[in-house]
Amino acid sequence: MGEFTLLTTDACLFALLAVAIVYCLQARRHEHLRAPWREVWRRPVAVGASVVLGAFMLVAVADSIHFESRAGSGDGDVLSALDIALRPLRTGSETTYSAPLAAYAYSRESVVDESGKLTRIYPRLVHGGAHLADPGREHGADVARRAAAGAASGLLGGLALSTLCVLAVARRRNRAPVAAARLLLAGRAGFPWRSLLGVSTALLIVIGICAALAPHYHVFGTDKVGNDVLYQALKSVRTGILIGLLTTLISLPFALALGIAAGYFRGPIDDAVQYLYTTLSSIPGVLLIAAAALMLDVYMTRHAADFDMLAARADLRLLALCAILGITSWTSLCRLLRAEALKLREIEFVVAAQALGVRSTTILRRHLLPNVMHIVMITTVLDFSGLVLAEAALTYIDIGVDPSMDSWGNMINGARLELAREPAVWWSLAAAMSFMFALVLAANLFADAVRDAFDPRLRQFGADRDLPAATRES
Repeated sequence: MGEFTLLTTDACLFALLAVAIVYCLQARRHEHLRAPWREVWRRPVAVGASVVLGAFMLVAVADSIHFESRAGSGDGDVLSALDIALRPLRTGSETTYSAPLAAYAYSRESVVDESGKLTRIYPRLVHGGAHLADPGREHGADVARRAAAGAASGLLGGLALSTLCVLAVARRRNRAPVAAARLLLAGRAGFPWRSLLGVSTALLIVIGICAALAPHYHVFGTDKVGNDVLYQALKSVRTGILIGLLTTLISLPFALALGIAAGYFRGPIDDAVQYLYTTLSSIPGVLLIAAAALMLDVYMTRHAADFDMLAARADLRLLALCAILGITSWTSLCRLLRAEALKLREIEFVVAAQALGVRSTTILRRHLLPNVMHIVMITTVLDFSGLVLAEAALTYIDIGVDPSMDSWGNMINGARLELAREPAVWWSLAAAMSFMFALVLAANLFADAVRDAFDPRLRQFGADRDLPAATRES
């Protein structure tokens, strides 16, 4: 396997996970933090979206545990735990394009038959359908049988998970398993179990089908050099997750510190902060990213000895992209925080603290910061999906991540010429768009639930709506 190695982006991702765990522990101890999240987990859509987001996060974490391969292994310089788990997909390369679940190549090749005559045929794939003696007769039935077996295994996994949940509900409510199952199916168990189990079962079925077919076929086909497209799409998950999370990590301190300080202190500090984010907002972000990418390329070229591993070079470029996106994306949140701080500094408890001589740093830390966290939470979750899409757009115009790094942007960029072929090669674009659509849709659905739960105005509107009409009128 090799020696464990920690890339810079790996350390950042694990640090973010640690911060998230600490926040969860802190939220459990404070009712004002626990109450909004309790409202989030009461929403079936949010629970279903969190299952999909959790699956993507597991893939990203598995792809962030890296090992430096031993010399002479032939597997490259750095491998992740995901690479090791998906070794059949990583090593099962073909000569060139092959369609999804195909047993023959996608284009004709010139071969010499037994009589010495040169003919053009669709040759058999090296790995896809290699176990079939007669693909013409056996291919369809074999794919259907393996897909059905994978779906059945996924369904069994979903049933096992449902059984565990029923037993947990029965134990917690001190009821018989049958009664607990009825509560769960009726949606009266106090938690949207149906959404959790339904999405989990559907996800397990999809995983089961892919796991049953992937060792024997290329589920999403292969690209120009014969690499498995499903493997590339799974490897791209880490890039999308890191772009969304690390960019937020970099932009958040700027927005918090400058926005709250500008709104609370006002005067020259407010003028300086407004001038800074107005100037930064007037510069096109694409130009800043292109300039930063060019400077980074020049630096790495001049210091090539410091980047002996290809993975380290690609990792630095990914980190630089996150940094420049973070530097250019904090201005909108800073405006919101400044406006909220201007309002909060006039509220009674802040005025009373000032009259008692409490230091400004204490007021900022204990009074203003906790009361603007709902804005930070809502904006952070809403911006995540936009950052994932931004990576694809920037890589498409060659100023995004390194070309050697797997990303949905690189897959879409490579599909430009593939769509112009005759016949067109569509599966690389379809795979990238499917994975990106699933991640962005789940993030947007979860963000809507977080916004509704954390926004005080929406919470007040929901509370007023639940009151009787006579009470509202009075």
